[in-house]
This record gives sequence, C-alpha cells and structure tokens, in this order.
Amino acid sequence: MSTVLVRQKEARDGSDTDTSSDSIPALGVLTEKRRFWFQGRSDNDLDAIATQPSVFDDPETADKYKPRADWENLSRFDPLARWTWREENALVRKIDFKIMVWACVMFMALELDRANISQALTDDLLGDLGLTTNDYNFGNSVFKLAFLCAELPSQLVSKWMGPDRWIPSQMCLWSIVAFAQFWLQGRSSFLACRALLGLLQGGFIPDVILYLSYFYKHHELSIRLSFFWTMMSVADIISALLAAALLNMRGIGGYAGWRWLFLIEGLLTLIFGLLAYGLMPPGPTQTANWFRGKKGWFTAREETIIVNRVIREDPTKSTMHNRQPITFKLLWQSLCDFDLWPLYILGLVFQIPATPEQQYLTLSLKGLGFNTFQSNLLTIPWTVMHMITMLILTFVSELVNERTFVSMIGQIWILPCLIYFNVADTSSVSRWVIFAVTSVLLSYPNAHPIQVAWNSRNSNSVRSRTVSAACYNMFVQTGAIISSNIYRKDDAPLYRRGNRQLLAILCMNVVLYCLVKLYYVSVNRRRDKKWNAMSESERIHYLATTTDQGNKRLDFRFHH
Repeated sequence: MSTVLVRQKEARDGSDTDTSSDSIPALGVLTEKRRFWFQGRSDNDLDAIATQPSVFDDPETADKYKPRADWENLSRFDPLARWTWREENALVRKIDFKIMVWACVMFMALELDRANISQALTDDLLGDLGLTTNDYNFGNSVFKLAFLCAELPSQLVSKWMGPDRWIPSQMCLWSIVAFAQFWLQGRSSFLACRALLGLLQGGFIPDVILYLSYFYKHHELSIRLSFFWTMMSVADIISALLAAALLNMRGIGGYAGWRWLFLIEGLLTLIFGLLAYGLMPPGPTQTANWFRGKKGWFTAREETIIVNRVIREDPTKSTMHNRQPITFKLLWQSLCDFDLWPLYILGLVFQIPATPEQQYLTLSLKGLGFNTFQSNLLTIPWTVMHMITMLILTFVSELVNERTFVSMIGQIWILPCLIYFNVADTSSVSRWVIFAVTSVLLSYPNAHPIQVAWNSRNSNSVRSRTVSAACYNMFVQTGAIISSNIYRKDDAPLYRRGNRQLLAILCMNVVLYCLVKLYYVSVNRRRDKKWNAMSESERIHYLATTTDQGNKRLDFRFHH
C-alpha cells in the first residue's frame, strides 16, 4: 500500500504495539505473513493480533482517508477493530469457498462457450458451413474485436449496476447466442454469432476481478487470479472430454456433432448464469437475501474483519461505492494515466508468440493424421502442464516479490520451440515430434494472472482500477486479433513466414519487459528523492492538501 511510506518510522521501530492511550487497542506486529502452503507452518501465534498498522491508526492521517458517507460497507468500518490470525485465516478460507469457487465456475462457463469452436473444427465445421481457414481467421478476429469493443462499456455498466447484477445477465445473454449456434447455416450466420458472443462476453473478466477486489487483499488476489486462470485450462480439459463424447452425436436427428456441442454447452452456461443471480452477493456486508439465507453468509464479526482488513491495506477501496457510475471526466482521467500504458503494451504482445499454435492445434493434429477423438484428447497434456507452470510462476512472483523478470520467463520458455519450427523441416518429421514440441511450447508459464494483478496494484484507486482492468484486457484482445492473422492460408501448411514473425515478436517482448522494469524503477527513484527530502510535518501537510490522486500521489510506489 502506498501510504505505508507515511509510517516509515513505525516500520523501522518494529512492532508498534504500544499506544499512547489505553482506550486504543494494540495492533499486531508488522510481519510478512505466510502466503503459501509449501512454505511450511507460520511462526506467528495464531491467537496473536493480526490487525496490521495502517493510516487509520494516526489521527493526523486517518481523517484524510476516511471512507465516504455512502460507501456500502461503512456500517462495519471500525479503526479500533482487532482480530487474530486464527480468525483471519479461517475467514479467508470461507471467502474462498463462498466467493472464489463460484467465480472460477463462472469463468469455466465463459471458456466453454468461447473455446469450443476449436473442438467443433475437428468435426468438419468448416466443411459443413462452406468456410475456409481464412474465414475461420476472420471469425476469430471479429469475435476478438467485438470482445475488445465491449470491454470498457461492460466495465462502466458493471460499475453502475453492480457486478452482482451485470455478470449473471452477461452469462444468460451470451449462453442464448452460444446454443443458437446449433442453427448456423453459413458464413454470415457464423460471423454474426462470433460478433454477438464477443460483445456479450467482453468485460466479463475485468468485471469479476473488480468484484473479487472487494473481498481480498492485493497479494491474496494475485494468488487467486492464478487459480482463476487455471480454471480456464480446467475448462479446456473438460471441453475436450465433452467434445470427445458430444461430437459422436453426429447423425442424431440428422445433425452434425458440432451442432449438439454448441447446443448442450450453451444450455449448461444458461443454468450457471441463472444460479449466479443468487450466488453473487453485492459485497461483504450484503450477503443476506432469500437465496443465500436471511442471515447471510457472514456474521457481524466476520463482516467487520473482511471490511477492515481490506480497507486497512488499501484505503482507496472506499472512495467509490459498488453501484456508483464512472463519469466521463473520471473515465478520461483514467485513460490518460500513461503510467499504466507500459503494462497495456505488455498485454498487447506477450501472448502473441503462443496464440497461433494454440488456435490451430486441433486443425493441425487432424492434418497430421489424427482422428477427431484423438485430436481432442491430445490437447489435454499441454493444458495440464500449462496449469501447473502458470501456478508455479505466480507463486514465485509473490514469493520473491518480482513481477517483470518473472513474467518474462514465459518468453524464454517459448524461444527454443520457435527456433525449432524455424530451422527444422517439419514436413519430414514424425508427427509425434511435432506434437511434442508444440505441447512443450503451449505448456509455457503464462504471466497473465501476474500482469492483471500488477495492473490492479499500480492503479491505486477504484476509479482507475475499474477502467485500467478493461483497458488492459482490450490490449490483450487486440493482441489476440493480431495473433489470429499470423498463420495465413498462403503460408500453409508449414507456416514458415508466420513462425519467423512469431520469433521476431518474442525477441521484441524480451526487450519490452526490460524497458518496463527500467521505467518503473526510474519513476520510483524520482519519487523517493522528493519524498525523502521532506520532513514528517511536510509529508503530513502534503497528505492534507494534495490534489494528486491514485498512482499520481507522491507517497505511491509502482510495483515492478
């Protein structure tokens, strides 16, 4: 949290458990709490106070960060609240079960409906509809362009309606389009459905991330986002297994198997969308209703802990309530936050080196002589490995408190595979060798969870976080559009030109990561120089009078 710099003296002193007034309860010892299951047991006394020092403990700074009067959790805000590690640990596990698990289920539903096009390819979708691979590329581009265009509007609607209302509505709407693909007839209907799916699914991911930020601290959210994106891989595995069964329905009722695939998986998402209306509370203090129970999911004590542990770490989370719309002025201010643009640029390019291989994998496997059943099952090994490497990468990032260079590991992983595809004569190589190299490439540790959480941390305000999450994902989708047009029909089947382009982009990415690191380090050093030159009274005066907001504050340091 940025304003911890105000309390540098307290951090240097160590515990700060003594108080000047007997009426103010003691705080917990400032400590780096255990974050990962593999680090062993914590040395902390589970019955010791877990409440960490914050700006709310100093009367001179507390008033500057006081939550607004219409904040939805104000009734549970209590700067004097104290709780133990035992209470906090148990409550985080409860939040995981009540909130995080369902968020993962919803994400799996999204992935089922946006990725099952790859499985449909193995059942001759293109031939049945009279499409070419260029039409398929164009359909992917249309989907991603629509997805991109919907990102920011979806975030604005979500901030106005509340994620608990908008996300279930999104799911129900896109599921109708998803199962309507059962009746596709040709190129026009194919492109129309791709566009509608993109428009309705766009914004879902940043909407969910904003929603989760109401319940978790920053480092907790980073780890959970890695599991969140792992669920995408789990959904891909489930999708492959479902496809292996559902595509065998070809001929039932005179319809192709891919039509049944779209219909059944779309109806499944509709069920999840309807359940989401009841399983997504607006916030920590608003869990009681007819579906979740009159008493809600959390006790008054638990609500107090949730609200205060989050707000003590990041007081900016109380600057907007959960149904407050973003004005055009605030929107423009957020878009002009150029300190976040280095992360947007990374989002644009970091996945490009691996995306074409993933999009064409099932089609390539069919071309290598594998049948429909085999082609779908052969996507499972790399998906499992991708899950494992992504989780490890995210844990390592938090463990060593490093984002830039850890994120760059994925690019280094892909490099030898792309070099192989550029120098080897793949037309004369065993199909199992090509499968193995492609699987290794696609197993790369994806830095997406790290970079999404990194973007959220560097936003440092709800307003900026709302818009920046959408902007970052828009750049990611733009990169996906670029990826969809690298492997072209006139370059098939070896895609020599496309592989050279991917190798060049990867080398550029390595340089970009280094430049992003350099940028944030230099900005932090300039701010350190100004801040350290100020006396304690000058710092307090700055906090009381500054018009700087979010990551523009002099006491904020960018994560890198």
